[in-house]
Amino acid sequence: MKSLLTKSTWIVSLGLLLCACGGKQKKESTEEVSTETSKTKTLDIEKPQLTFGFIKLTDMAPLAIAKEKGFFEDEGLFVSVEAQSNWKNVLDRVIDGQLDGSHMLAGQPIAAGAGFGRQAELVTAYSMDLNGNAITVSNDVWAKMKPNVPKGADGNPIHPIKAGALKPVISEYKNKGNAFKMGMVFPVSTHNYEIRYWLAAAGINPGMYTADNVQGQIGADVLLSVTPPPQMPATLEAGTIYGYCVGEPWNQQAVFKGIGVPVVTNYDIWKNNPEKVFVMTKKFVDENPNTAIAVTKALIGAGKWLDEPGNRAEAVKILSMSQYVGADEVVLANSMTGTFEFEKGDKRDMPDFNVFYKYNATYPFYSDGIWFLTQMRRWGQIPDAKSEAWYAETIKKIYRPDIWKKAADLLVAEGTIPAGDIPNTDGYKPATTDFIDGTKYDAKDPIGYINSFSIGNKDKK
Repeated sequence: MKSLLTKSTWIVSLGLLLCACGGKQKKESTEEVSTETSKTKTLDIEKPQLTFGFIKLTDMAPLAIAKEKGFFEDEGLFVSVEAQSNWKNVLDRVIDGQLDGSHMLAGQPIAAGAGFGRQAELVTAYSMDLNGNAITVSNDVWAKMKPNVPKGADGNPIHPIKAGALKPVISEYKNKGNAFKMGMVFPVSTHNYEIRYWLAAAGINPGMYTADNVQGQIGADVLLSVTPPPQMPATLEAGTIYGYCVGEPWNQQAVFKGIGVPVVTNYDIWKNNPEKVFVMTKKFVDENPNTAIAVTKALIGAGKWLDEPGNRAEAVKILSMSQYVGADEVVLANSMTGTFEFEKGDKRDMPDFNVFYKYNATYPFYSDGIWFLTQMRRWGQIPDAKSEAWYAETIKKIYRPDIWKKAADLLVAEGTIPAGDIPNTDGYKPATTDFIDGTKYDAKDPIGYINSFSIGNKDKK
């Protein structure tokens, strides 16, 4: 990485040379300046000093790496990265302009644009990661589930574990007059939709949202409620909830503390699903287009660094720092270095539990965003039926692959990424059945997809 001093000295020298020759520098909104010490093409940055937010989860890693390894600095960006207390605070501070951008739940900018919760014009040009979540249950619940789970030749449970193993446990609780309570991190979080998908695939109703029930508990067999990620293990240990869906390191923390057992990862619920995104307001992007491209460039570079062999151990050390995730290195390494522990001692290879660059992970696919819209409609967060065209029109205002493409083209020109890493796409992934129940998802037929489920809203095409 080049130093700011080298860059500044070169630019000053260039300016003096131009003046001495009677030349004039023409300033354009897309001006690029190259240095002799790096292939990085520095854009004419409108706002170099930036403040970004995040929640203490391992999937904020691209932000930490972009700052600590100099990817932001290389783009002429001076970035402060600040931990936030909860997802609502993240959303509010971005909308209000207190943060220039933030690590955010993929569903948050989509919900804001679709009219659920606080409304605003937010955009994402960068998908931060794939996978990274799991569903954990208390030791007591696991002891009751385990007899319902098939075992392999080695005596360990066969994965993925479906929610059918939990169904008789829920019935037992209900027969004793106890509501079965589970936690997720936010109403429009991937975690909410993943735990709902997992439950509903086994015929367990996770509840519907209505105007009068914003908790989404109408007709529910399981009562889902919001708990901030870092508080999940303590809430489970206190018995307030009997299980939860959250990102790392808070599932592995339950294993290390001996208070719970992860039973399924979101890789098995939806293989290589999108998880977090980096979000800015439309106003910020419109007013600072080069800055938005530069930020996206830095984050793509950080994502690539994270997926390069041999870098995860260093990433774990960085994430363990108190200003980032702040969890013990051994806990972070349990998932970040290609393994995942279920029951204590049942540690399995899971190389794609955290993906930051492979499989076009950083590209903001329209089809990923439309999946979230289908789930919002399925569960009643979007109260009225929408046309097929509405899904495409809505997501194209929020997901901005055009910005990603400009950033990626510059990275290719610099030799930072190969041209083959830019997908040849219309923004839609092919239809897939890579879900725990094998249901086919085609983003170009969102209403047909919604109607394919036995539990949830149904719409006329």
